[in-house]
Amino acid sequence: MKCIIIAGGTLDIDSKMKWNQRVTDLLAPADLIIAADGGANHLLQLGSLPHIIMGDLDSIAPKTLQFFKKKGIKIQSYPVRKNQTDTELCMLHALDQGADDITFVAATGTRLDHTLANIFLLTRLTDSGIRARIMDAHNEIYLIRDRLTLAGKPGDLLSLIPLSSRVEGVTVEGLAYLLDDQTLFMGSSLGVSNYFTEKKAVISIRSGTLIAARSVD
Repeated sequence: MKCIIIAGGTLDIDSKMKWNQRVTDLLAPADLIIAADGGANHLLQLGSLPHIIMGDLDSIAPKTLQFFKKKGIKIQSYPVRKNQTDTELCMLHALDQGADDITFVAATGTRLDHTLANIFLLTRLTDSGIRARIMDAHNEIYLIRDRLTLAGKPGDLLSLIPLSSRVEGVTVEGLAYLLDDQTLFMGSSLGVSNYFTEKKAVISIRSGTLIAARSVD
């Protein structure tokens, strides 16, 4: 089951027309669309309906809330004082519904704390065998525990950043700067700004956790 979680971070749908289409293309085949509180504002702007809106409702605009209520969209509200972010609550709901492919959109932005927390949410999903990623107008972010294959085109940027103190057995194929059973250490920028030389890149590791970030300047 493919799930899209629209969070309340930066979406950039006005300034990046190609990104506008990409978001629309992501939403079209989704089996489950969840809006995390203010993420519903983004969906209203896009002209798309979520299956459910979840959160403490402190970021959703009153007109947005009223619109979706009239459309019969389910609203699951929570107290402001709670132990999970709205985005994590959406993730847990997606797992309860059987999602095995989860994409977070608008999960990055000016709130670095929320951006980091959302990236770390990928750890739980990756450990459970769920395909997961974070996407915004400039980045696709994945976590690697063992192996990841990504489609792309020559010239696409891909950075590999250790999330654990060390990542051992790093091997990459299809990138300009090849690594073969390399150890990467947290705090090193060795894996930053690599790029595709083929239409597919394969990254594998033996131990540790690696962030893979495909970026567009």
